[in-house]
Amino acid sequence: MNYVILIAGFALLIKGAGWFVDGASNMAKLMRISPLLIGLTIVAFGTSSPEATVSIIAAVKGNADVAIGNVVGSNVVNITLVIGMTAVIAPLMVQNDTIRKEIPFALLAAAALLVLTSDTLLQNADTSIITRSEGLTLLLFFSVFMYYILEAARHSRDQSYGLPAASSASPRWGKQILITSAGLAAIIAGGEMVVRSSTEIALSLGMSETLTGLTIVAVGTSLPEFATSISAALKKQSEIAIGNIVGSNIFNIFFVLGVSAVIMPLQVDPRIFVDVIFMIGLTVLLLFFSRTHYAVGRYEGLLLAVAYMVYLIYIILRN
Repeated sequence: MNYVILIAGFALLIKGAGWFVDGASNMAKLMRISPLLIGLTIVAFGTSSPEATVSIIAAVKGNADVAIGNVVGSNVVNITLVIGMTAVIAPLMVQNDTIRKEIPFALLAAAALLVLTSDTLLQNADTSIITRSEGLTLLLFFSVFMYYILEAARHSRDQSYGLPAASSASPRWGKQILITSAGLAAIIAGGEMVVRSSTEIALSLGMSETLTGLTIVAVGTSLPEFATSISAALKKQSEIAIGNIVGSNIFNIFFVLGVSAVIMPLQVDPRIFVDVIFMIGLTVLLLFFSRTHYAVGRYEGLLLAVAYMVYLIYIILRN
């Protein structure tokens, strides 16, 4: 039965990703704004809903390791496996604004997290804790990011892109919202089915819970981003593909961890410090790759995917 659920889950992921990308790109046209902005917001926040759910529930239950580790692990997977494999399949074109603004914003988010997890180093504290006030600071950063997006959307509309305006009462709006919502629902449901069934299969085959969590579950929560980015790249919607990942990483740190810390102060496992530094290094690497011909090519994507394999071996040996 688990194998049937696994196949059905993948089918939902693939079909849902197609609907989600089509609906999101059409909504961008109707609103006369760049598809990149849709990727950075609607698509990114939607595909990050599994990470948000896991981390916020973990915070409510007082499990800080899961709340923080889920965000950091997901961001690492997003840059390495998701962008890497997507670029191998179809090279990703990167806009100048993404290089100058959005990726640096993701780098700022990663650097802010590094500072918040460094109490033992910066303040000689016994333990590092992301406090409620620091959680509010993260949410403040998120509000600044949203203000930037709204201003970019306004500027994008002013440019008009040569597209005709669409009335909010137009039946096309209802259709595209329905397609986008159905696609997101299918992605989330499919991802959940894949994670649960594959976890049970792995455990039945003798894999330990730790190894299963570090591999199948970690990658599984990033399946929505993976499916959406692959689908977007194949549909020649590189803006949505790259915006999805950059937006998801910003959302995960500023909003998901911000809300989690406000709910319950998060005590930081000292080992996560290395993972955060690795995440920062990957973000810098993504910025560097993006500056070369304004694209992440196949060889660069392959290097990112290999980086995840190295990271995976490291965390397996560490744990």
